[in-house]
Amino acid sequence: MSRHDETIAALATAPGEAAVALVRVSGPTAAQIAETVFRRAGRPLEPRRAVRVRVHAPDGEVLDDGLATRFAAPASYTGEEVVEFSGHGGPQVARRVLEAFLAAGARPAEPGEFTQRAFLHGKMDLTQAEAVMDLIRAQSDLALRAARQQLAGGLRERIEQLREALLDVVAHVEAYIDFPDEDISPETGVALRTRAEAVREGVAALLDTARPGRLLREGVRTVLFGAPNAGKSSLLNALAGFDRAIVSATPGTTRDTIEEFIAVRGLPLRLIDTAGLRASDDAVEQAGIARTQRALAEADLALEVIDATLPPAADAVASTEGAARLRVLNKVDLGEHPAWRGQPGLRVSCRTGAGVRELAEAIHTAVTSGEAAWAGRELIAVNARHRACLERCAEALEHALATLAAGESPEFVALDLRIALGALGEVVGGTDVEDILGRIFATFCLGK
Repeated sequence: MSRHDETIAALATAPGEAAVALVRVSGPTAAQIAETVFRRAGRPLEPRRAVRVRVHAPDGEVLDDGLATRFAAPASYTGEEVVEFSGHGGPQVARRVLEAFLAAGARPAEPGEFTQRAFLHGKMDLTQAEAVMDLIRAQSDLALRAARQQLAGGLRERIEQLREALLDVVAHVEAYIDFPDEDISPETGVALRTRAEAVREGVAALLDTARPGRLLREGVRTVLFGAPNAGKSSLLNALAGFDRAIVSATPGTTRDTIEEFIAVRGLPLRLIDTAGLRASDDAVEQAGIARTQRALAEADLALEVIDATLPPAADAVASTEGAARLRVLNKVDLGEHPAWRGQPGLRVSCRTGAGVRELAEAIHTAVTSGEAAWAGRELIAVNARHRACLERCAEALEHALATLAAGESPEFVALDLRIALGALGEVVGGTDVEDILGRIFATFCLGK
């Protein structure tokens, strides 16, 4: 028997104290196991009807009472027979209830196994399965919106449109190869190249969403840097809305990087407070400054925090190559030094909150401006796996177009187009992707 033919069970709600805990059972014997656990011999649960039941241990002890619901195959989340029991949410009672289902014949589910079975039974494609985990992990409104759209099939529809267009090109070329006597035009000129280029442009448009996808899933690495006592920690606290970092008038208080995850206009930000940049003989402070430089090298956005009451420093400006950069003039409530008048920068006061909202708007604009992926109602955001597949597809299409331009044999063109078609199919799981399924679903939480 394959492990996918076994009946599995797991706690589908987070461990710990709660009002309700849900135990999910899926597989061919789910209904029979439920009859055993609920002591309902010969009385199977009616599909899609919640029934009050008692859960019994193998020795007959009553462990809990709650609601049981059966979902008959294939009209269930996994496409299999599914039974869900909603009981009291204490960690001990939930554990004992799960043990009762395991003792009756189920085995513990592996991480992501319920969703993996939904994929294997055709209830969703691979992009939708991945979107389930994105939905669970979403930490901002934009990340949530992107996950919902992918779960609804937004990315799949784009991929299928490209596959259909590419399949037409492949079919035409292979028909010309296989039936040379049927007077089929090889279209090795402008028409065939135009159709292949249209697919290439569609793939490129999806690849352009890789960076937004990474930022939505991982958060925008936003590094606060500047001289000691410029107010970096105060700014982190102001943006976070609570006192996350220690604020002190003593220079060098922040010795290590401090991170906090927040959302700005639906955009997830990983705020990173760093040690002040200055010359120092203190070995610990030097180590903190080195970490500041490393954080800046990996930043998506750098906020240079400056004490507006002081004149511009003559020190070397820190390098923020590759990251968007905003100058933040802090402490404006204490007065602005004349040297800053007319100079660009966002004026804020962490003490009074003045300018913090405008800074949030500027952060959103700095991250999203100039990229079409952030615009419009549909927010497609491919992940690293999608990107790798799409890059292989784009490479194969480029090679096919070069072969066409060189006037080489159509067999070589067809081979490259087939590679491109397979790479597109791998995005949604339309080809043999058994080797990557375990890796994908291993990132899921138990019970999902």
